[in-house]
Amino acid sequence: MKLHISGARLLHIFSAFWTLALAFLIFGDVMGRIFLSRPIPGTKEILQNSIVTITFLQIPLAIYSGSMLRTTILSDAVPPMFRRLLRTFACILGLALFLALIWGTIPSFWDAYRIGEYEGEGSLRVPTWPVRGAIAAMSAFGAFAYGYMIWLDWTGQLVNENEAPGALVRLKD
Repeated sequence: MKLHISGARLLHIFSAFWTLALAFLIFGDVMGRIFLSRPIPGTKEILQNSIVTITFLQIPLAIYSGSMLRTTILSDAVPPMFRRLLRTFACILGLALFLALIWGTIPSFWDAYRIGEYEGEGSLRVPTWPVRGAIAAMSAFGAFAYGYMIWLDWTGQLVNENEAPGALVRLKD
């Protein structure tokens, strides 16, 4: 199995555990508010930065597994070569989107890192540069994934029109 597809799976698993940890944090915050009248400090800041990061950590596997938003209304009605051209066009749009995200995020990442930008006041201040860095890194991974999908498609290695080979665990009959 390709290393980048395995890496996308590991990122997905990591983000799932991170989501579980956030659920416990929210539970603890709510219980602290109800029973002790003391919420967990910084919960809001942790959540708002985590949600963005978790979302971007899941993008590569979504691309490889064919789970990005799409419709098959047009592609089901056209011949295979035109479907390939539509897939390529969609991948080029995705590639362009992620390249634009990298272009827009890198300067703000360096600025946030340089000046020590943070969110929150009081007892917990959450730095913003890790979130901006994750957006840039996962955007690079997403751009690579779209480029790889184009390459697989045009070299005849795309087993399923909607996903990369080996992206999903296949059940044996």
